Amino acid sequence: MKSTIIFLFLFPISIFTFAQSKDFLLLKRGANVRSQIRFYPGEQITYKSAKLGYYVTDVIKEFSDDYVYLSENILSLNDIEAIAIRKKDRRNGTLTAFNSLILGAGVILLTVDGLNSVYHEGEFSIDKGVGITGGILVATGIAMLPLRYKTFKNQGRNKLQIIRMRMPD
Repeated sequence: MKSTIIFLFLFPISIFTFAQSKDFLLLKRGANVRSQIRFYPGEQITYKSAKLGYYVTDVIKEFSDDYVYLSENILSLNDIEAIAIRKKDRRNGTLTAFNSLILGAGVILLTVDGLNSVYHEGEFSIDKGVGITGGILVATGIAMLPLRYKTFKNQGRNKLQIIRMRMPD
């Protein structure tokens, strides 16, 4: 009975893991798997080409060995100078959460101390140490707002690879 339940639970998971046969564009920064970003056909990509010199947003249609076929362009991997990854990089979510935590802690600390003084003393005041600590937290949170991973530059250790997962016809 237990083996049947385990089989019924693991069988659909194994089918889904082996059924993934999609091509994708891999943005690789070093050997760390967490810093890898994948773009699949049908996704939007914002890139800076060596020929154009400015960022263009387009939709990926398909891949060949050395080319990315977009809805309005065909792009070689060697022509790509940078790719905008602000919305795609998972690490930006971590930075946003950490930033929200610091800002929230500073605001809550100042609010709680102000409400506590109103309750106990009948007037609004903030203790000097609490004000300094809360101010440092709020200032750190505001200073961290622009910290994000914005672009992936195709130079140095950074590599662009097209991964073909389908069997040749």
